Parts: sequence; C-alpha cells; structure tokens
Amino acid sequence: QVQLVESGGGLVQPGGSLRLSCSLSGGVLRHYTMAWFRQAPGKEREFVSAIRWDGTDTNYSDSVKDRFTISRDNAKNLVYLQMNSLRSEDTAVYLCAAGIMWFRPHAESYGFWGQGTQVTVSE
Repeated sequence: QVQLVESGGGLVQPGGSLRLSCSLSGGVLRHYTMAWFRQAPGKEREFVSAIRWDGTDTNYSDSVKDRFTISRDNAKNLVYLQMNSLRSEDTAVYLCAAGIMWFRPHAESYGFWGQGTQVTVSE
C-alpha cells in the first residue's frame, strides 16, 4: 500500500521561505502524478501544484504561481515544494497526494494522501 509522509512545515515570517518534502513508500514514485494541496481552517481543500510522473510538466494555482516550485526525485521517491515569498494567506496544512491521471486539479482524482504538514506564516 502506498504511503505518503510530508515534512518541512513550520512557522515562518511573511516574505520567508520553506521547502516541503513528501516521501513515498510502498510503491514506485515514477508511476504517479504527484500534487500538493492545502487546507486552511474552515476552508475547502485547495489545489496548489502538480507535477507529471516524469517531471516534464508542472501546474500551479494562480495564488502560488511564480512563488512556489514543485519538483521530484524519482530515484529517491521524493517530491518537493519550494515556497518563497510566503504570505499570511499561505497558512494551511499542506498535503501531498498521488494519482494516476495528468492533469487533474481536483482532490477526488488522487487516490493516496499524506497526513499533512502545518505551514504558518506570521510575524
């Protein structure tokens, strides 16, 4: 069974940076489209970014475009989300997800999920 574990969250000041990691076990990373979603308290789960199985294509939500970068290392079974110029509205639990199709920004298109890592952007 595929398992995903996120790490790298924390507290950061506005304008700061964080790099999230997602480790996949129980499967082969190159078989999956990988995505990051986020969920803030009282809000629906929101698509952030996705990367094609071979890394040749990426997609970002308008709210993070030009600030966040998704990447993957299939040899290490790792996916990353580099987050720069963080804003208070980026505060959320960030979740890693694995799916089969490319490109789907909807949570229901992803069959495997991690537990999430908290990102808090505050003074």
